[in-house]
Amino acid sequence: MKWKKGRKRPMNEQQKTPKQPEEDMTPDVTDQEQPAAEAPQEPAPQADAPDVDALKKAAAKADEYLALAQRVQADFDNFRRRNEGVRADAFAEGQRKVATAMLPVLDNLERALAAAENADANALKTGVEMTRKQMVAAYEKLGVTPIDRLGEKFDPNLEEAIMQGTVDDGEPGTVCMVLQKGYMMDKTVLRHAMVKVVPD
Repeated sequence: MKWKKGRKRPMNEQQKTPKQPEEDMTPDVTDQEQPAAEAPQEPAPQADAPDVDALKKAAAKADEYLALAQRVQADFDNFRRRNEGVRADAFAEGQRKVATAMLPVLDNLERALAAAENADANALKTGVEMTRKQMVAAYEKLGVTPIDRLGEKFDPNLEEAIMQGTVDDGEPGTVCMVLQKGYMMDKTVLRHAMVKVVPD
């Protein structure tokens, strides 16, 4: 289709729409987050100056405790030495008691030996028997007693079986003969008795 001169051609859509100005995409500097201003730092608290008086008091207290500990240690050492001395004295006293208790026995043995030269057998026997009784009495004062369990059940805590009897000697497992006496002091065995035992 031909247009005549003097007529204007129709404008296309692009020509009809006025051109919009391009949007400025540059970010506004004022809208950006600004770095926070640093808060003023408070000065670090300084350590308190040491209390000289408190230190002196603590040192004096430590010296006091040290002196007390030294006194306690010295007292303990003295107590230990005294205790050792007491035990030694007690042991020596026990030995003196035993020796004193045996002196009369020794005297009677010497008298018996002196009399044996001019005495008969009966007189010698009587003297020895008296000496034996005196020794038994001295041992009893010390708490020493014989272990005499003839006919009783054999006890290995008190006796030592060195011979074996027969079924005719008594009840099975009993002591049928004492070959050597045993002795006890209070509840302590000084010497086990040597015995003959009936087999089970």
